[in-house]
Amino acid sequence: MSKRTTQVNSAAMLKNVASITEAVEHAFNRPSHLPGLVCFHGHSGFGKTTAALFLTVQFRAYHVEADSTCSRKELLLDIAEKMGLTPTKTIRELKGQIGEQLAASRRPLIIDDAHHPAKKGFLEILLDIYKKSRDQGTIVLIGEPALPLELKKHFERIDNRILRWVEANPLDMDDARVLRDFYARGVMVGDDLLEEIHRSHAGCTRRIVIDLENVREKALAMGLREIGLDAWRDEKPA
Repeated sequence: MSKRTTQVNSAAMLKNVASITEAVEHAFNRPSHLPGLVCFHGHSGFGKTTAALFLTVQFRAYHVEADSTCSRKELLLDIAEKMGLTPTKTIRELKGQIGEQLAASRRPLIIDDAHHPAKKGFLEILLDIYKKSRDQGTIVLIGEPALPLELKKHFERIDNRILRWVEANPLDMDDARVLRDFYARGVMVGDDLLEEIHRSHAGCTRRIVIDLENVREKALAMGLREIGLDAWRDEKPA
């Protein structure tokens, strides 16, 4: 995806979103001899889940969030539910059922917070699904910064099937401007104030969005359509 726009499908098109979208697009359209796994990793707050939701819309992907308590079967059941399948009883049958649907649908499978099943030692169940798709599926693993190391140390068979590694980076000022245009509608937030918000949160998407909303609400309450750093400091509680 070469063209970067401010808004696509109700999401701000940040550089991290563009990078993972391009990687998934590459995997989705890959030659048959290449593997179809993508790993998207980075710190909390850098917009990985927002990117996953964008991918879900863009590619009609199956988006499943793993959690710290999920078991093998619970993860498989969650995937089957997202695929609209009537699940079979055994784990072995579920893997086959999901793999077949992955191949038939030509829709990517996104596993958010994949570090949870990785830490529990059952991430290879996703490799089983991929193989059941006859290596035709596209699977995106999203997780913490340590996820690539976990794959290299404990899941070599997955590691050597990763077609693209994409790191979620802190937002730069261009990204911050995109967020301002998207989330601070109705109020012009000055560059000086935006730079201060960006600096204070070290490029964390989530914290920048929260501050932009706080600024927008305060400016509207003050009857302002434009607000800079000095005005914000004057009104911000000590």
